[in-house]
Amino acid sequence: MKLSIIGAGAVGTSCAQWAVVKEVAEEIVLIDIVPGLAKGKALDLAHSLPLLSRSIKVEGTEDFSALSGSDVVIITAGKPRTPGMSREELLKINADIVKSCAENVKRYAPDSIVIVVSNPLDAMVYVAYKVTGFSRERVIGMAGVLDSARYRYFIAEALGVSPADVSALVLGIHGDHMVPLVRLANVAGVPITQLLSQEKVEEIVKRTKYGGGEIVNLLKTGSAFITPGLATIEMAESILKDAKRVLTCSVLLQGEYGISGVFLGVPVILGRKGVERILEFDLLPEEREALLAGAKVCEALISQLEL
Repeated sequence: MKLSIIGAGAVGTSCAQWAVVKEVAEEIVLIDIVPGLAKGKALDLAHSLPLLSRSIKVEGTEDFSALSGSDVVIITAGKPRTPGMSREELLKINADIVKSCAENVKRYAPDSIVIVVSNPLDAMVYVAYKVTGFSRERVIGMAGVLDSARYRYFIAEALGVSPADVSALVLGIHGDHMVPLVRLANVAGVPITQLLSQEKVEEIVKRTKYGGGEIVNLLKTGSAFITPGLATIEMAESILKDAKRVLTCSVLLQGEYGISGVFLGVPVILGRKGVERILEFDLLPEEREALLAGAKVCEALISQLEL
C-alpha cells in the first residue's frame, strides 16, 4: 500500500511520522513545493527506521508525479492559523493551494482516496471534491476524529479517569459551530451528565469548540500538529487496512440528517473503498438545530469560492 502526503509542514510531517510508527503502508511519500523541505523531512524520518525496526520506503520530493500509484493521499498543504485568525479567514488563501493539490491528485493518482486536513476544513474538502471529480466516498475531511479526541481528553481530565475509558462524539463543522454531543458522552457506559455538573459539562463543551484556538494562542507562531497528524493517520489506517473503523469524518451530505450539498462531520464506516456507509441516527431538536447552524456556515463559505 502507498500513502502520499502533500505538505511537509508541521501537520504533514506529523502524519508521516505517525504513519511510520503505526506502519500503515509499505511506501510513504512526502511532497512539498519548497525545495529540499520534503526530502530533508523524509530523510530524517528514514533514519528512525532501524530504531523502530521498520522496513518502509520513505521518500521526499517536489515532484507531484510521485503521487502515482497512491492508495491514499493526504492534503495538509496550506497556511496555518495565527493568533486571532479564524479558520474562515484562511478561506481564499488555502482554497487556491488545495485546488492546485487536488489537480495534481486527479492527474497522477486518479484511483486514490483523498483525506483533506487544510483549514477551513469543511470548505477545503468541498474544493478537493469539486476539483478532483471523485465520488463523495473518496474525498473526506479530517476533523471529527481530532475534535472528539479533545472532547474525550477534557472529560477524562475533569473526572480523573483514563481517556481510553471515555466515549464521546463531536458532529458538524470543524469550527466554533461544532456540536459536541453531551447526551451520548460517557465513561465506561456511565453518562457524564451523572458524573459532572451542568456547569462543568458546559465548560468542557466550550473548551472543545475552541480547543484549536487555545493551542494557537499558546504557540503564537503555529497551530496544533501532533494530534491532528495522528487523527489523520487513524483515518488512513482504517482505509489502507480495510479496518471498518467508525470515525467521525467530514463527508458530503446528500439528505442525511436533512442536509444536502455541504461537507460536515458525521460518523462513517471507513474501509478500503473510503466511506462505506454514513451512520445516521436521531438527533434531539436542539442538536439538529446546532448541526443546521454549522451547515449554514459551510454554505456561506462555499458561496465565496471560485472554482
